[in-house]
Amino acid sequence: MDTPVPTVTTKVSTATRSVRRAPNAPPSRHRADICVVGSGAAGISAALEAARLGRDVLLVDGQPVLGGQAVNSIVGTFCGLFSNGSEPYQLTYGMVGDMLRDLGETGAAYFRRSPHNNIVIYDEVALGRWMENAVREAGITVLLGAVLREVVVENRRVTLLKLATRYGDVEVEAQGFVDATGDAALAWQAGFECQEPADGPVYGTQMVVLENIDEAHLPSREAIPARMREVGEKYGLLRREGLAFVIPGRGIAAMNMTHVETPLEPFAASAKALEGRDQADRAVRFAQTEFPEAFGKSRIRSYGFPGIRQTRWIKGRQQLTSQDVVAGTRFPDAIARTAWPIELHNSGDEHVWQPFGPDHMHYIPFGSLTPAEGDNVVAAGRCIDADNAALSSVRVMGPCMAMGQAAVHALDLAGSGSVHQIDPAALRERVRDNLERRDRPYG
Repeated sequence: MDTPVPTVTTKVSTATRSVRRAPNAPPSRHRADICVVGSGAAGISAALEAARLGRDVLLVDGQPVLGGQAVNSIVGTFCGLFSNGSEPYQLTYGMVGDMLRDLGETGAAYFRRSPHNNIVIYDEVALGRWMENAVREAGITVLLGAVLREVVVENRRVTLLKLATRYGDVEVEAQGFVDATGDAALAWQAGFECQEPADGPVYGTQMVVLENIDEAHLPSREAIPARMREVGEKYGLLRREGLAFVIPGRGIAAMNMTHVETPLEPFAASAKALEGRDQADRAVRFAQTEFPEAFGKSRIRSYGFPGIRQTRWIKGRQQLTSQDVVAGTRFPDAIARTAWPIELHNSGDEHVWQPFGPDHMHYIPFGSLTPAEGDNVVAAGRCIDADNAALSSVRVMGPCMAMGQAAVHALDLAGSGSVHQIDPAALRERVRDNLERRDRPYG
């Protein structure tokens, strides 16, 4: 006997309507006190600080998700956030305290001590959700998947951003803007003078996360690069050094084992993104084959977006130099500090690593955050004005988060005036914690 077919009683809509894009459709418009472009470490820090000041904040990013490289490129480590030596102290505050506490309580972050640099290894999925929740709770308006098409400048002030999204064009007005794009995209589109490396590219990294690793048999930090130098040619590896960042007890590792050029030309950038994933596959095969006890049963959980270190940055009122970094120059308008080494990836197979002693500290002047040709724009993150080597020591997440905070306070102090004319002492007082405070790390 055939089984009867049940009758579907749920109401199903079959209605459709025809639509057509209207010619010359007007863009959506939005007005904010402060517009932050870029939602990586610097941009999230800036947006949360602006909201804390009671400002109406718009946070814009070209990706469909928040977090920038910190989340989507799976950087995996908070660098430059602590002093060197055996008794490290925290260097950047603001949102950092809540972030480290919350991630630490769930086992998503792990403080690792080292003779020359102290870092926090983190789970990028947990960090991404923390950022999203923090932004929502702060009441920040978010515009994702928005690419800058044009920046309108009048009398040295940015007055309008024109952006494209898959849902239509958007125009944004604000009193002040933070360029936290990493590539100085806002300053570049505004027509402000920018800078690029003159002697070849600074290489980026294609990160991957491996799962199902055997932590009991992990090789030493020295063993992986030593073996890469010995047999890297057999695997077709460009970079002959690498690191595995492991959160203990989770069986996963973020693998930093590639060097990839990161051009700003659209077709070249797309081609290099594919090349980076191929390099990452080769590096994983190397790890699985050469260290089978640790990585033999591992598999790739995720590929990050292409990781970019240094591409293009602003021409500021002042340039931070490598001499300033080595000397630990304390500028009158200092707004951030770090002890991170000079870490310049300007060679395909290796990089420059110049660590500093336990008492070393270097500082970032506010003048290096201010585009010389703009009055209401402040850069934050890896697109500030510095020479190649100096930038490599301050573009990591600790000082980038401090720069984001300083950028917002400068715009708040400037109001409708110029960031070039604010009182450096007033700004320094607002960011005093990031210059003076010395809390010991958790863990």
